[in-house]
Amino acid sequence: MVLEERIALMTELGQYFLDNNEDWQTIVRKAYNTNAWFTEQSIQLSATNIALQFLQKEKLENWVSKYPSFNSDENNPPLVGVVMAGNIPMVGFHDFLCVFISGCKLKIKLSSKDTILWESIFHLLNQWNPAFSECVNIADRLNGCDAFIATGSNNTARHFEYYFRKYPHIIRSNRTSVAILDGNETWDELESLSDDICTYFGFGCRNVSKIFVPEHYNFEPLIKALDNHAENIEHNKYKNNYDFQLALYLLNRVEYMSSQSVLVVPSKSAFAPISVLHYETYNQLDELVNDLMENEEIQCIVSSKTLRKDKINTIDFGSTQKPELDDYADGVSTLDFLDELRKNKKTNT
Repeated sequence: MVLEERIALMTELGQYFLDNNEDWQTIVRKAYNTNAWFTEQSIQLSATNIALQFLQKEKLENWVSKYPSFNSDENNPPLVGVVMAGNIPMVGFHDFLCVFISGCKLKIKLSSKDTILWESIFHLLNQWNPAFSECVNIADRLNGCDAFIATGSNNTARHFEYYFRKYPHIIRSNRTSVAILDGNETWDELESLSDDICTYFGFGCRNVSKIFVPEHYNFEPLIKALDNHAENIEHNKYKNNYDFQLALYLLNRVEYMSSQSVLVVPSKSAFAPISVLHYETYNQLDELVNDLMENEEIQCIVSSKTLRKDKINTIDFGSTQKPELDDYADGVSTLDFLDELRKNKKTNT
């Protein structure tokens, strides 16, 4: 498939997601029945964001325009093994898209938590363009690959680093996101922040799991805004997490506040359990921002437009789950990596 065909196929997929027709709804229901964390609402939200942020023809063309190697029609392009995560619906879509759009071939190991959506999507793409089957293959073992892209926990990432050490690779480990507040946030900003915290039940690396607030911060407006996602407590698995964490805090006499579905707890850790939001107070804003910018565990830093907007990776409330095509995980450009891979393979052939 030439680049123009690949872009056209991805654009068609984006429109399919937005159409949300009966066939897609059937796939969504089947995925939910397989993994109860993947609610129909969360799957469609993920699909819509992918369609609008990634799968627009003009965006795709602009994104790849500086990579002439992706236009070349090679008989033997590099084969890239991709290990998918499964914490939120189609979380590995950007990696898939990068490799596919670059003209490299893919061998994908799916997460057991997210097989229905991917298998259904690949079936559709094969129907729309049979040449797709020559580009992408689902496998249990990633043998014979020229390079690897893998995402997992910190422990899994260490294993990946060892197994793939002889090959070009991008390995991603645990990350999370944080927000900086100063007490002057508007109600709309707090509502948007609640989306950053609660969407996908907080499972994503782009979900805000900790906030930094000034001393004597008034939590009441934020607690009220978190009630926008009070329906999360009706989800059985989520409620089990909430009840378990609440019992721990009560037994250990840990200070906490609570909305209808989120426990707000003081902690130094950037990572919080499902149903929990950590917070910490700060005195020097400049020092805090510098520390966060150097912290490799932080994926996104969220703040208001008037608070440190000039800082890299500081994004607006409500935008964490809407990354653009060039918002690469861990700040590593996947397209640069694939461009270099293609050039090296061509040179060595």
